[in-house]
Amino acid sequence: MTVVKSTLPEEALGVTGTALQETLVDLLGLSLIGKQAHWNVVGPRFRSIHLQLDEVVAATREHSDTVAERAAALGVSPDGRPETIAATFALPGAKDGWLRDTEVVELMVSALEAAITRLRERIEATEKADPVTQDLLISVTADLEKQRWMFEAENHPRDDAS
Repeated sequence: MTVVKSTLPEEALGVTGTALQETLVDLLGLSLIGKQAHWNVVGPRFRSIHLQLDEVVAATREHSDTVAERAAALGVSPDGRPETIAATFALPGAKDGWLRDTEVVELMVSALEAAITRLRERIEATEKADPVTQDLLISVTADLEKQRWMFEAENHPRDDAS
């Protein structure tokens, strides 16, 4: 059953729908990784990383809603069910138990980098299929790159020699 008729031709809709669904899964998965790390981070940088993880979770949840609504607007039913996320999520995830602050930083850099790489592929794929969706994916990528940068900066010790 199709409730919403798309304004895109069928082939473009296929490319765009796939890009949006894969992005939705990545964003929902990132929000879950962020919360898992948020609850389990320990170490001397606990507070700053704990708060940074809240920012990632808020951003990915907001973006996932925007991506899902874009899909729905095009007549593609977004699928954010837990079983779908579990079956199709392909980014690095958190290990079980407590996570050292340094582990969390490495995890978030790695997971965000993988998501960004996948988003850039989707940006390219949607260039002709749907520039509106491409623009949305560019915006999501820019935000995730900012989050990645903030975690990457945590990886570098302060230079006290200056």
